[in-house]
Amino acid sequence: LTIVQDIPTFHSKKTMPPKIKNIIAIGSGKGGVGKSTITYLLAQALNHCGAKVGVLDADIYGPSQGLLFHLNTKPEITPDKKIIPFNRDGIQVMSIGVLAQTEKALMWRGPMISQALMQMYTQTEWQDIDYLLIDLPPGTGDVHLTLIQKLALTTNLLVGTPHPLAMLDVNRYKSMLN
Repeated sequence: LTIVQDIPTFHSKKTMPPKIKNIIAIGSGKGGVGKSTITYLLAQALNHCGAKVGVLDADIYGPSQGLLFHLNTKPEITPDKKIIPFNRDGIQVMSIGVLAQTEKALMWRGPMISQALMQMYTQTEWQDIDYLLIDLPPGTGDVHLTLIQKLALTTNLLVGTPHPLAMLDVNRYKSMLN
Protein backbone atom coordinates (compact mmCIF):
# COMPACT_ATOMS: atom_id res chain seq x y z
CA LEU A 1 0.00 0.00 0.00
CA THR A 2 1.39 3.37 -1.01
CA ILE A 3 0.01 6.73 0.01
CA VAL A 4 1.15 8.89 -2.87
CA GLN A 5 0.78 12.40 -1.49
CA ASP A 6 -1.87 14.86 -0.59
CA ILE A 7 -2.91 17.47 -3.13
CA PRO A 8 -3.99 20.81 -1.62
CA THR A 9 -7.38 21.90 -2.88
CA PHE A 10 -8.46 25.41 -2.08
CA HIS A 11 -11.71 26.67 -3.52
CA SER A 12 -12.35 30.18 -2.25
CA LYS A 13 -15.76 30.38 -3.96
CA LYS A 14 -17.05 27.42 -1.96
CA THR A 15 -18.04 27.62 1.65
CA MET A 16 -17.42 25.07 4.34
CA PRO A 17 -20.47 24.03 6.35
CA PRO A 18 -20.26 25.64 9.79
CA LYS A 19 -20.08 22.29 11.60
CA ILE A 20 -17.23 20.88 9.47
CA LYS A 21 -13.73 22.37 9.70
CA ASN A 22 -11.84 20.21 7.16
CA ILE A 23 -12.89 17.87 4.35
CA ILE A 24 -10.41 15.27 3.12
CA ALA A 25 -11.29 13.31 -0.02
CA ILE A 26 -9.61 9.90 -0.24
CA GLY A 27 -9.34 8.57 -3.78
CA SER A 28 -7.07 6.83 -6.25
CA GLY A 29 -8.67 6.46 -9.65
CA LYS A 30 -8.48 2.70 -9.14
CA GLY A 31 -10.32 0.05 -7.16
CA GLY A 32 -8.89 -2.43 -4.69
CA VAL A 33 -5.96 -0.36 -3.46
CA GLY A 34 -7.09 0.23 0.11
CA LYS A 35 -8.98 3.55 0.06
CA SER A 36 -11.63 2.30 2.45
CA THR A 37 -9.12 0.75 4.82
CA ILE A 38 -7.02 3.94 4.84
CA THR A 39 -10.17 6.01 5.46
CA TYR A 40 -11.19 3.77 8.36
CA LEU A 41 -7.72 3.70 9.94
CA LEU A 42 -7.20 7.45 9.50
CA ALA A 43 -10.57 8.08 11.15
CA GLN A 44 -9.58 5.84 14.06
CA ALA A 45 -6.17 7.53 14.43
CA LEU A 46 -7.58 11.08 14.30
CA ASN A 47 -10.28 10.10 16.80
CA HIS A 48 -7.64 8.56 19.09
CA CYS A 49 -5.71 11.87 18.96
CA GLY A 50 -8.79 13.74 20.17
CA ALA A 51 -10.14 15.09 16.88
CA LYS A 52 -13.85 15.03 16.13
CA VAL A 53 -14.15 12.85 13.03
CA GLY A 54 -16.80 12.01 10.47
CA VAL A 55 -16.70 9.50 7.61
CA LEU A 56 -18.83 9.81 4.50
CA ASP A 57 -18.79 6.60 2.44
CA ALA A 58 -19.36 7.88 -1.10
CA ASP A 59 -18.36 4.63 -2.82
CA ILE A 60 -21.69 3.80 -4.39
CA TYR A 61 -20.25 0.82 -6.28
CA GLY A 62 -18.95 -0.98 -3.22
CA PRO A 63 -19.56 0.81 0.05
CA SER A 64 -17.19 -0.68 2.63
CA GLN A 65 -17.51 1.63 5.61
CA GLY A 66 -20.77 -0.03 6.63
CA LEU A 67 -18.91 -3.29 7.10
CA LEU A 68 -15.85 -1.70 8.73
CA PHE A 69 -17.95 0.32 11.19
CA HIS A 70 -20.58 -2.43 11.69
CA LEU A 71 -23.53 -0.47 10.29
CA ASN A 72 -26.41 -2.87 9.85
CA THR A 73 -29.55 -0.78 10.27
CA LYS A 74 -31.14 2.18 8.55
CA PRO A 75 -30.20 5.55 10.06
CA GLU A 76 -32.64 7.52 12.17
CA ILE A 77 -34.28 10.58 10.59
CA THR A 78 -35.02 13.83 12.43
CA PRO A 79 -38.49 15.46 12.21
CA ASP A 80 -37.03 17.95 9.69
CA LYS A 81 -35.87 15.05 7.47
CA LYS A 82 -32.15 15.14 8.38
CA ILE A 83 -30.23 11.87 8.57
CA ILE A 84 -28.63 11.19 11.94
CA PRO A 85 -25.16 9.73 11.33
CA PHE A 86 -24.16 6.57 13.13
CA ASN A 87 -21.81 7.06 16.06
CA ARG A 88 -19.11 4.41 16.34
CA ASP A 89 -16.72 5.03 19.24
CA GLY A 90 -17.08 8.79 18.75
CA ILE A 91 -16.78 8.73 14.94
CA GLN A 92 -19.80 9.94 12.97
CA VAL A 93 -20.44 7.70 9.95
CA MET A 94 -22.82 7.82 7.00
CA SER A 95 -22.72 5.37 4.11
CA ILE A 96 -24.66 4.99 0.90
CA GLY A 97 -24.65 1.31 1.89
CA VAL A 98 -27.23 1.88 4.62
CA LEU A 99 -29.48 3.96 2.38
CA ALA A 100 -29.53 1.83 -0.77
CA GLN A 101 -29.95 -1.88 -1.40
CA THR A 102 -26.29 -2.85 -1.81
CA GLU A 103 -26.73 -6.60 -2.17
CA LYS A 104 -27.53 -5.84 -5.80
CA ALA A 105 -25.66 -3.70 -8.30
CA LEU A 106 -26.68 -0.05 -8.14
CA MET A 107 -27.55 0.86 -11.71
CA TRP A 108 -27.60 4.62 -11.41
CA ARG A 109 -26.69 7.17 -14.03
CA GLY A 110 -24.26 9.99 -13.27
CA PRO A 111 -26.82 12.61 -12.21
CA MET A 112 -28.44 10.18 -9.75
CA ILE A 113 -25.06 9.33 -8.24
CA SER A 114 -24.09 12.99 -7.86
CA GLN A 115 -27.46 13.83 -6.33
CA ALA A 116 -27.15 10.96 -3.84
CA LEU A 117 -23.68 12.17 -2.80
CA MET A 118 -24.85 15.74 -2.26
CA GLN A 119 -27.93 14.57 -0.35
CA MET A 120 -25.81 12.44 1.97
CA TYR A 121 -23.45 15.35 2.52
CA THR A 122 -26.04 18.09 3.04
CA GLN A 123 -28.87 16.12 4.68
CA THR A 124 -26.77 14.36 7.29
CA GLU A 125 -26.96 16.10 10.67
CA TRP A 126 -23.20 16.23 11.25
CA GLN A 127 -22.16 17.44 14.72
CA ASP A 128 -19.05 19.65 15.03
CA ILE A 129 -16.43 17.81 12.99
CA ASP A 130 -12.73 18.62 12.78
CA TYR A 131 -12.18 16.20 9.87
CA LEU A 132 -14.76 14.76 7.49
CA LEU A 133 -13.15 11.93 5.52
CA ILE A 134 -14.84 11.05 2.23
CA ASP A 135 -14.17 7.53 0.93
CA LEU A 136 -14.49 7.81 -2.86
CA PRO A 137 -15.34 5.16 -5.44
CA PRO A 138 -12.80 4.05 -8.03
CA GLY A 139 -12.45 6.06 -11.21
CA THR A 140 -12.67 9.70 -12.21
CA GLY A 141 -16.37 10.01 -12.93
CA ASP A 142 -19.37 11.99 -11.78
CA VAL A 143 -18.89 11.52 -8.02
CA HIS A 144 -15.37 12.93 -8.22
CA LEU A 145 -16.33 15.85 -10.46
CA THR A 146 -19.27 16.76 -8.23
CA LEU A 147 -17.01 16.65 -5.19
CA ILE A 148 -14.38 18.90 -6.78
CA GLN A 149 -16.95 21.37 -8.12
CA LYS A 150 -19.30 21.66 -5.14
CA LEU A 151 -17.43 20.93 -1.91
CA ALA A 152 -14.81 23.07 -0.24
CA LEU A 153 -12.20 20.34 0.09
CA THR A 154 -9.28 20.98 2.40
CA THR A 155 -7.13 18.38 0.65
CA ASN A 156 -7.12 15.11 -1.27
CA LEU A 157 -5.33 11.97 -0.16
CA LEU A 158 -4.33 9.67 -3.02
CA VAL A 159 -3.90 5.97 -2.31
CA GLY A 160 -2.29 3.38 -4.56
CA THR A 161 -0.13 0.31 -4.65
CA PRO A 162 3.48 0.39 -5.88
CA HIS A 163 2.58 -1.42 -9.10
CA PRO A 164 3.21 0.67 -12.28
CA LEU A 165 -0.38 0.21 -13.51
CA ALA A 166 -1.81 1.40 -10.20
CA MET A 167 0.52 4.38 -10.18
CA LEU A 168 -0.54 5.24 -13.74
CA ASP A 169 -4.18 5.40 -12.58
CA VAL A 170 -3.27 7.42 -9.48
CA ASN A 171 -1.36 9.92 -11.60
CA ARG A 172 -4.34 10.26 -13.96
CA TYR A 173 -6.53 10.92 -10.95
CA LYS A 174 -4.02 13.47 -9.68
CA SER A 175 -4.12 15.30 -13.04
CA MET A 176 -7.89 15.63 -12.67
CA LEU A 177 -7.38 17.49 -9.39
CA ASN A 178 -4.95 20.06 -10.77
